[in-house]
Amino acid sequence: MAPKTSTKRVNPTSSIAIKAGFSLLILVATAILPFSVSAAPLAAPTTLPDLSSFSSSIQNGDASVLRGVYVDGLFALPVVQQPGYNAGFVSTADNTMTQFAMATQFGSVGLLAHNYLSGQYFFELIPGMMIQLIYGDGHIEYFQVTQVYRYQATAPFSVYSDFVDLTTQEYLTGSALFTKVYSGSSHVTFQTCISQDSNSSWGRLFVIAQPVHTLVSVTGSN
Repeated sequence: MAPKTSTKRVNPTSSIAIKAGFSLLILVATAILPFSVSAAPLAAPTTLPDLSSFSSSIQNGDASVLRGVYVDGLFALPVVQQPGYNAGFVSTADNTMTQFAMATQFGSVGLLAHNYLSGQYFFELIPGMMIQLIYGDGHIEYFQVTQVYRYQATAPFSVYSDFVDLTTQEYLTGSALFTKVYSGSSHVTFQTCISQDSNSSWGRLFVIAQPVHTLVSVTGSN
């Protein structure tokens, strides 16, 4: 769970909030290049910095701002924030994630990345993996991957698209899917697109991680 801020939490039962959130969900998911791209190969785990070095490199002293995510043996990625005027922003910088601002109002930490950039790593996340969120003052919050959801969008570029679970064939409206993956008790949601049939926004991948504990000591600070 991200440190408390003065942001007012949205009531998940509010139809206005869910509709607004769902529109952002689709906007974020479809903010991609309009042409096919080739995914770059994933970086070898041996190139990863250790946790302490990575933490030191991204700290800015602000305990309320998420600065990076570390998964041992898989990735060490800095996190950027969405501009206040652009709720659909997803960074196009390589080796970077974007925090989905609206998710905090629904009780979760949303992390976004394009599937041709850092979103590739999301497909490597499996239940049981530990996720470490590093904040600006160096404190760390621990989460563990518990669920992986893959959905096909019935209308990939429409804010009115419905979704079909590729495992269970469950059919969900967009608002129901948004509520499922972003609302509720404290958790982390990774989101990227699934590319298929030359359509880079064919579907959606969501990886859910639940909190384990918070490390009180500060890592990597001087």
